[in-house]
Amino acid sequence: QVQFVESGGGLVQAGGSLRLSCAASANTFSMLALGWYRQASGKQRELVARIYRGGNTNYADSVKGRFTISRDNAKNTVYLQMNSLKPEDTAVYYCNDLYGTFAWGQGTQVTVSS
Repeated sequence: QVQFVESGGGLVQAGGSLRLSCAASANTFSMLALGWYRQASGKQRELVARIYRGGNTNYADSVKGRFTISRDNAKNTVYLQMNSLKPEDTAVYYCNDLYGTFAWGQGTQVTVSS
């Protein structure tokens, strides 16, 4: 089983930036393809960024060009750099593998004010 602990969220004005971190308890961390998800109030959870074992990345159209996912296998940590934030980015952000296989962490709240 893998456990995820997300951090780095907060309240920011539109146009601002935040960097999220997700620490994983997994000896096989480097073998996992990982994703950042978000869930806005009243909406379904959506996958916004992916990073594969070799470092290739993929983004949802809604965040492309503004968000950057990265990983540090030595630290068992995946990051999400979020720039040019918009009010519609307001959500609780989570990490997991690309299938949502493992138990969800508590997430980290991101609130973008207009």
